[in-house]
Amino acid sequence: MGVEGGMKCIKYLVFFFNFIFWLCGIALIALGIFVQIELRNTLVMTGPASASAAPIVILAVGVIVFFISFFGCCGAMKENYCMVTTFAVLLTLIFLVEIAAAIAGYIFKDKIQGVINEEVQEELNNYNSSKVNPLDTLQKKYSCCGVSNYTDWFSVPQFKPGRVPSSCCKNNTECSNHPTHDNVNEEGCVTKIEAWLRKHIVIVAAVALGIAFFEILGIIFACCLMKGIRSGYE
Repeated sequence: MGVEGGMKCIKYLVFFFNFIFWLCGIALIALGIFVQIELRNTLVMTGPASASAAPIVILAVGVIVFFISFFGCCGAMKENYCMVTTFAVLLTLIFLVEIAAAIAGYIFKDKIQGVINEEVQEELNNYNSSKVNPLDTLQKKYSCCGVSNYTDWFSVPQFKPGRVPSSCCKNNTECSNHPTHDNVNEEGCVTKIEAWLRKHIVIVAAVALGIAFFEILGIIFACCLMKGIRSGYE
């Protein structure tokens, strides 16, 4: 026996929320691919694990959300108690994991900044002017120079005394041999990267809060539908 009355409305609400989750899953998969490309092109991570961790997590969550939402849609339309229950349990677990990830991100935010500093410094120390260097791409894109400021290059043997790579120059001017306040980007790349991260973390946090709100509603409606389906069997 199918659900009746108000439970019909709950059934379609569960289906609607699952459709939204399905779209969110696709968006997270696309975001994970974008972050992977962005990290490789700009953040100059020397260790492959550190460069891939964030996008892999985003991709994994996107795939999981995609399949859970599909599972929930089928359960709601077929009024299958087992499938709806499984959906509610899995969605609750995802919600708890997201909370744990948010707490961990807040706790380790200073460590992440330290890792960025160390890896940009490592890239600077191993700079090779004879080939295309990712640090040049980073400095051009963010209009930055060095780790903390442009004088960091003065400690690199091939740039002694007082020289910088051409990627540090403002507006395509030539400043390599005589960098001054007028022709070189003075701000360090670590500062620029941290500003970039803060800006995008705020956006991600806002999106995550929105998704979390819909997840709570989805869990509540799924529980209501479970109760309605169970009542229909009795």
